[in-house]
Amino acid sequence: MFTGIIEKVGTVKQMTRSAADAVLTAEVPGGFERLTPGESIAVNGACLTVVTAKGRVFTADVSAETLSKTTLGKLTPGMKVNLERALRMDALLGGHFVLGHVDCTGKIVERTTKSGSLIFGIELSETQMKYVVEKGSIAVDGISLTVNRCEKTRLYVNIVPHTARETTLSSRHVGDEVNIETDILGKYVEKFIHPGRKIDKQFLSEHGFAR
Repeated sequence: MFTGIIEKVGTVKQMTRSAADAVLTAEVPGGFERLTPGESIAVNGACLTVVTAKGRVFTADVSAETLSKTTLGKLTPGMKVNLERALRMDALLGGHFVLGHVDCTGKIVERTTKSGSLIFGIELSETQMKYVVEKGSIAVDGISLTVNRCEKTRLYVNIVPHTARETTLSSRHVGDEVNIETDILGKYVEKFIHPGRKIDKQFLSEHGFAR
């Protein structure tokens, strides 16, 4: 589990395809705590497992499922990626609960600047937009952001100058694809609610939301 607060921006060294899967080799910048084989790391919001770690270079397997749901398959040497290590239980939770399980990719269709901040309009399918709510949380390339407003198939997020400087979003432009993870809470609520089921006090009590 992650928070969506990016620690460092790394650099892709190699992306090696192996049948339907791939192996990512990336370099972390100085100041990034040494990685350990077996630990989880979010790369542009996708949770991967560190396979090898030597110095500042690590490798991670990328499954066919991850390649199909994310932009990782389009990574090439020299590209920058957002990195976040797994959340520690004694750490501050500054963003929101991010699983690193990317739902889909979205396309940046608008990019404007207002008072020094970047504002992106991101296009999603209606299927995924139902999990997006105004003023709710969303992870874009692994970055915890607040949804400013929603339209039928479009959401808008504001990227403050600090976030733009410390992540890859400053280099994202109209037409670029980004990894999207919607808030897990909406998915659980949908799972609980059966077609035609009335949400009342009894329902909330049965599912632990009320006493």
